[in-house]
Amino acid sequence: VQLQASGGGLVQAGGSLRLSCVVYGSTLDDHAIGWFRQAPGKEREWVSCISTGGSTPYANSVEGRFTISRDNAQHTAYLQIDGLKPEDTAVYYCAAERYSRYPRSCPRSYSFWGRGTQVTVSS
Repeated sequence: VQLQASGGGLVQAGGSLRLSCVVYGSTLDDHAIGWFRQAPGKEREWVSCISTGGSTPYANSVEGRFTISRDNAQHTAYLQIDGLKPEDTAVYYCAAERYSRYPRSCPRSYSFWGRGTQVTVSS
């Protein structure tokens, strides 16, 4: 299974981006997808995830501004980011874990990771 994240860029504060995560080599519907981010000099931070059954928890720091979704037919998960803030600047990573046994939950760890896409927010 390989993942490819894209959609990052340089935007002004208050702007929006939609990140995509394409999954290759497997069906998407039996995988939970997580989004993480890592800012310079900081540890990687969990942002959100979407379970195989569509549950979508979010980190407190992004609740209400970020929306995660999935399109199993397109093998793609998305992270819509609205109301961007300078503190959202980071490399964003998507990750996948086969987790169809627990459709309403997200895993604690992920086996498959994409390379990341850079999001930079100017003030």
